[in-house]
Amino acid sequence: MPGAGLVGSGLGGCYDSPVSDVTTPAPPPFEAALVRASEELGFPSYYQSCVRPLLRNPEGRWPRCCGGGCEPCAQTLIQVALRTLELMGTPRQAPLPD
Repeated sequence: MPGAGLVGSGLGGCYDSPVSDVTTPAPPPFEAALVRASEELGFPSYYQSCVRPLLRNPEGRWPRCCGGGCEPCAQTLIQVALRTLELMGTPRQAPLPD
């Protein structure tokens, strides 16, 4: 049968099915909380990658504001990270540096 099994042949070939055995990995559990925290605080999504290291080490040392007008400011990153952890139900336990 000509065209049998060809992609898009419309003849019921193996490749006509939209089903894939490749699954998309689930996003990390903090991803939705990070998006929500960013939206709540007006934090641009393109800076979210700067917050992720803080979430990977929530009780570790975090950066401090240097007062130099950096964008994004470390204080803003901390605010977003703290809100993200709060939304996840795992607030930071270690005190923040002065």
